[in-house]
Amino acid sequence: MSKIKPREFEVDTLSDFQELVNNRSFSISQAIVTSILSNLKTRKKHIHIFSVKCLEENTIFDLTLEKNNFTDALKTNLKYFEDREMYEDCARICKAIESLDKVKPAK
Repeated sequence: MSKIKPREFEVDTLSDFQELVNNRSFSISQAIVTSILSNLKTRKKHIHIFSVKCLEENTIFDLTLEKNNFTDALKTNLKYFEDREMYEDCARICKAIESLDKVKPAK
């Protein structure tokens, strides 16, 4: 997957974004998974997952994720793709988890 520009969520207030999170908005899961999959081979320690533009506060918040948390984030979001029966995406997510697990140092 090629590099893509991280998604930007535009909300009136931060509580509007919190509501998206609380309701487990699929668009958030998609943004997380898409960003991770497009950065699997990065050498960066952190990647930009998405931004939240809060109109009321005239602020933009950037959400980043440490590379060592990619696997957990993919596993967490996989179930939302399964629920929507998006099996091709599920296969890509599982393949990414497998490749990330191979790279992890043994504990």
